[in-house]
This record gives sequence, C-alpha cells and structure tokens, in this order.
Amino acid sequence: MSCLLLTLASPGLARAQWLTQSFDLVAGWNAVYLHVDASHAVLDDLMAVPANAPIEEIWQWNSDVPAAQFTQNPAVPTDTGSPWASWARGQGADAVLKRLAGNHAYLVRVRNDTPTFRWQVQGRPVAPNYSWTTTGLNFLGFPTPPDVPPSFENFLQPAPALMNQLELFRYVGGPMGPGNPVRVFALNTTPVRRGEAFWLRAGDYFNRYFGPFALELPPGRSLDFGDASSASSLRLRNLTSQPLVVSLSLIPSENPPAGQPAIVGAPPVLIRGPRNLADLTYGYFDLSAPRTWTLPPAGQPGADVEIVLGVNRSAMPGQPGDLYAAVLRLTDSRSLSQVDLPISATVASRAGLWVGAAAVTHVRHYLAQYMRGEDGQPVLQPDGRYAVESVKDDLGTVGRPYPLRLILHTGADGGNARLLQRVFVGPKPDGTVGLTTREELLDANQLAHARRISAVHLPWSANNVPWAGAGALRPDATLSVPVTVSYDDAANPFLHVYHPDHDNLNATFDQRLDRGEESFDVRRDITLTARPPADDFDSLTRGHNTATGDYAERITLTGRTKPGRPQPESRTFEVRGTFELTRLSDISELTTD
Repeated sequence: MSCLLLTLASPGLARAQWLTQSFDLVAGWNAVYLHVDASHAVLDDLMAVPANAPIEEIWQWNSDVPAAQFTQNPAVPTDTGSPWASWARGQGADAVLKRLAGNHAYLVRVRNDTPTFRWQVQGRPVAPNYSWTTTGLNFLGFPTPPDVPPSFENFLQPAPALMNQLELFRYVGGPMGPGNPVRVFALNTTPVRRGEAFWLRAGDYFNRYFGPFALELPPGRSLDFGDASSASSLRLRNLTSQPLVVSLSLIPSENPPAGQPAIVGAPPVLIRGPRNLADLTYGYFDLSAPRTWTLPPAGQPGADVEIVLGVNRSAMPGQPGDLYAAVLRLTDSRSLSQVDLPISATVASRAGLWVGAAAVTHVRHYLAQYMRGEDGQPVLQPDGRYAVESVKDDLGTVGRPYPLRLILHTGADGGNARLLQRVFVGPKPDGTVGLTTREELLDANQLAHARRISAVHLPWSANNVPWAGAGALRPDATLSVPVTVSYDDAANPFLHVYHPDHDNLNATFDQRLDRGEESFDVRRDITLTARPPADDFDSLTRGHNTATGDYAERITLTGRTKPGRPQPESRTFEVRGTFELTRLSDISELTTD
C-alpha cells in the first residue's frame, strides 16, 4: 500500500469549536464523509436523539490496514478480517464502533420505510487528512463548498492524470447490490457534494490532488494556542496551473453541546505582516475581515506562501481558563474547496515566576540654593538650619541606564505579587519541580539540576522572606512593593562591620549607637506601572508572558530625632526608568517553608 498524508499534522483535536454537518439520507445504504469530529459523545447517545431513529447501522472505513485487506471492489461491508468497524442499533457495548471520528468515510443504513431525511452531526471541524492507495479502492470525500458543489469534471480539471484514469463509484440508496454502489461515468453532471463519500481508484497512478490548494502545518503544531502559545504558521500551495486566489475568514463557533466547555467568543486572530526595517518589528492584519492571497501557478515563485497566525492576548478579557474558539475557513476563487480549521485560545493565567530588569534612566535632583545676607554669608535660621531659597528637584538623565534585576512571583490575575531577593528552581523532595525561597527546600540529591536566580541590589536575609506587593502586574494596574532595611541590619549599605565610622558602635566599641549616628533606616518604595503591549505582532501575541512599563523608586533614609524636633531627620531620593519582565515559569505555588 502506498499512502499520502495531506494537509495538517496535528497532535490532536483543538479544544472546542463546533459546526454542524448535514447529510440528506435516503432509505437503504448511504455513503457519508465526516469533515467534523463527533467523538465527544458515544454513538449510542448520539443515536438516541429521536431525529436519528431511522438510522439502523453505521460502518466506518479504516484505511490504515495491511495492504492484503484492501478491497478491490465495492462490496457489502463485513467486519471479519476487513477494515470496517460497525455499530448497529441495539448492540450496546458489543458494538465495535463507539464514536464518530472526523476524516473518515462511513456507510449508513437507513430504515427502508423512511423518506429522505436530514441527518445532522455536530462536531469539531477537522482539517483534511487523506491517504491514498494504489493497491485497492479509496473511500473518501472532498472538502467542497456545500451550497454550490462543483461537478467532478470541474473539480478534477487541475488534475487531468487523475481524471483520465479515474474509476468512480457512489451509493444511491436502497439495498446493497449490482445497482448500489453504481459506477459513475458522467463526470460533467455528477456533483462533488461535501459530505458524500465515494469509492475511487486510478490504477497505478498515485494521487496527490484533493483540492486546488494544499494546506500544511509543521509537524506537531496546531492552531490550538491554549494559554501559552503565541504564534503558529500554516503554508498554502497552489496545485493548479493557473493563478489562484485563496481567502481566509473567521467563522463563529456554534454553541457547544451539553457537557462541553462554554465558549466566550471568537479569538482575536492576527496575521503577521511585513517587517518594519526601522525597528525590526512585524506589523499585522486582524482577521475581522477576510484576507486573500493570490498564488501564482504551481511551480512558480510565490505559489507557496507561509501564513503566520497569532492571537491578540490583550484583547481577550476574562478569567484564566476562559475559552475563545472559532473556525478558520479557506476558500478559493474557483469555488472548488472549502477547508475549515479549528482555532482556539484560552485566557492565560499570569501566575508564576517573572524575571527581568529595570533600567534606571532618570534621577531626581536635589540641589538647594541657600539664602545669603547682606554680608554675602548664608542666612542661619533660629533652629540652626540654613535658610533655603530654592531647590532644583527636576528629573535628570543618567549617563547610561543602570540595571536592577527584578524577581517577582504573582497570582493568577497578576495580583498577590511578591518581590524576591533570590529564588530557587528545581526538583523538590516530593518529586515535582518547584519554586522555593531557600535551597534546603529542594531535593538535596538533585541540586545539580536546580538553579538560583538572585537580585544583588536587594537586601539579603537568611530566611529570604519575600516582600508583599499591593496591586497587580498587568496592564490595567500598578504594583507597589515596599522594601525596608533597619539601620542595624547586616544588609544595610551604610553598615560596615570593620569600619569604625560605620559599625554603629562608639569609639571604644562597647556601646551600640542610635539610628542616624552612623547608619540610617532605608525604605525603598518600588512601583511598577505596566503598559499595554506595543502595537506590533510579537508584542500583542506574547503579552501574556511579558510585561513592560515604567519603573519608579523612592528611597527614604531616616536618621536620628534631634532634640526639640518632633520628627526624625530624613532625606528622600527618587529614580525613574523602565522595566521588562518575562514569565519564566507558570508554577503558581512558591514554597516558603
């Protein structure tokens, strides 16, 4: 058996996009091809719907079988040593066929006394995925437009080798026999109806044509962006000898069936545009309106194009886990194909470990101009201070940005943020990988696989207790974190154990001095104001894992309280800049004990 796998190579179904595929069935045997996957429910439950009562048997054709078992002629299905799996009403657990999978052909037997009726199957759309054999018959359907299907002659015009050698059979209803299925000779009048399955073979000719354009995803990729993926790509390739215009549009999902996750809305899909050579960012087009690509004839430059898709995370409000889902529909200018692709994304949690840096770019001046008397000397006030005439306290730029590493752990909505001096990432004693505040909380036997991340500008402590913040790390909020250091703390930058002027001891080293004599209490009020993502493709699609914005810090030094004064002496300094953080881990728990 020779086999061709066409279009999408995906690890599984996307989360939940729903379309209903309809089939007009007649009494007797009918052949259908599912472009949706209805495996969310067992067949017994689907067939229990009163509208489906006329259906008595369903037989699924499975092409992935040894070559010796491929049928050479359309025949009555049998599940003994054949590629058929069957379900019959009343079989219950004894039925071999349990669920309806997409990209499969089925024989459906309808009760003989039944007039034509419409069978409706709601499922998740699946991209075409075909296999072709030259050692027997192929049982499949084509993704043609449902409203005005083309004739076989028009559909196969881009593949003359296939049309010239094609043997085609179709089911017309009634009992199985010489007239059902029947060979089709009138290709110019026989429509290629979406959802109808046909038997086909073309001798030794190996067919690669299932529509005017081929569609591919890289192996292991899908259009289920989940809560973490930022971009995915697909490729379009013109298979015809004429220019072909392919259109891409976003179709809303139907309401999900009972028991399936609710859908908030359609994801805000972006298509990556050309690169801006000035700042090396990519532009984008949103899919609020259809987009088109004109593909030159097969084999010419431009006949194969890559389309990079993403979702605008900043335009997905809701709670973490909320589902956005829709259908991408591709059609062509010759009205030969309609391909439906599932696309989905979930609202991302912002919980986890964020690491990055602030860049200090501005420092607030404190330049005092003192009053002078007629003698030209500074004027002394009654409290012993010099009289200040004016203070220059505007922000001035620095020679070059000064980096300050930032380590944060946040909750699901960016709140419950904690600033850390250091964090450990690695295996824990329970066998899981975790985030801890101390090395001894990790598995001592696997420290070689652990990593420590530190911020040297923050005060070190043995217990490494995080500083709790107020607010949240997200574009619509501000996060403020106070960091305090006592004047006699070992991490105080004014304290030096071996320097007699900065050891908080008197000249004979036998008495501890008060605050303000040699060192000061330090309070650092750090404020992070996150900005909305920049207006480019990468920033909009990666916003759930990056945070950028404005950095501000007020540093207050508090000293001694002089006699006769109600408040201690203090001095405040201020710096400004920007920050950029990346979420390195989505582990929501920070182990502290």
